[in-house]
Amino acid sequence: MTTPTLGFAGLGVMGEPICRNILAKSGAKMHVFDLKPEPLARLEALGAVPVASIGDLAAEVDILFLSLPGGPQVEAVIRGPGGVLERGRPGLLVVDSSTAPVGLTRELAGALAERGIDFADAPVARTRQAAQDGTLSIMVGASGAVFDRLRPLLAHAATDITHCGPVGCGQVVKILNNMVLFETVVALSEALTLGRAAGVDADLLFDTLSKGSADSFALRNHGMKAMLPGDFPTGSFPTDYALKDVSYALDLARLTGFRIPGAELARARMEKAREAGFGDNYFPALIKVIDGA
Repeated sequence: MTTPTLGFAGLGVMGEPICRNILAKSGAKMHVFDLKPEPLARLEALGAVPVASIGDLAAEVDILFLSLPGGPQVEAVIRGPGGVLERGRPGLLVVDSSTAPVGLTRELAGALAERGIDFADAPVARTRQAAQDGTLSIMVGASGAVFDRLRPLLAHAATDITHCGPVGCGQVVKILNNMVLFETVVALSEALTLGRAAGVDADLLFDTLSKGSADSFALRNHGMKAMLPGDFPTGSFPTDYALKDVSYALDLARLTGFRIPGAELARARMEKAREAGFGDNYFPALIKVIDGA
């Protein structure tokens, strides 16, 4: 079987390590594109081939991975001038590892299908370190045949790969994963604030919660590593990105006819954090604005 030529667009915090792992482990030829020259240079040193545009990727590769900030960027590279719809060849497979709205994902998949181009949504979960280590969780929405074609490549970047259903279902699961995380972080911010106000040592509080039914990844990662030391750096998953993702959950609720008050509260807390100047900071910074909420 001929080894496919791969392409990767969007070499940011998650995209670059995902691309690097697939490049290093697959043995496939990899063409890459990004608006910044630094990740292109780093990947070129590992054997990747930089190209000048997203259209060049779509015209030259067999499988094109996207890792972009959100729905508007995904739509732009697919529908925009010189984009995938215009220059992609029949038989191309587009794999979107971004987090994007479910409705838009299905619209784009339909438009690509009319051109004979396959599509899979494959958003990723876990941390930047997991992306570097190749231990991500990837949730895939695709036909069974496309999933079978794609899975061996995703295995270079992930330890957990779940076929969630047809196109769009990967985004549904990812969006709900993030929604639960955001709501849990809000609950942790309330617990920490109340515990401190009531005279309980903060470290003791979270350590004890971790030994009971309140234990969670959010407690151990976002609570203990960020909230307790008050460390909310830029360059991690920022409040602005979290707001984007929670908006996708609220869009999904409208699409399906439900109201989700927990997600509405998470959005309100993150909006207050952004207004207070924490838009670029790691999103557990929302604890900074819990007083008077």
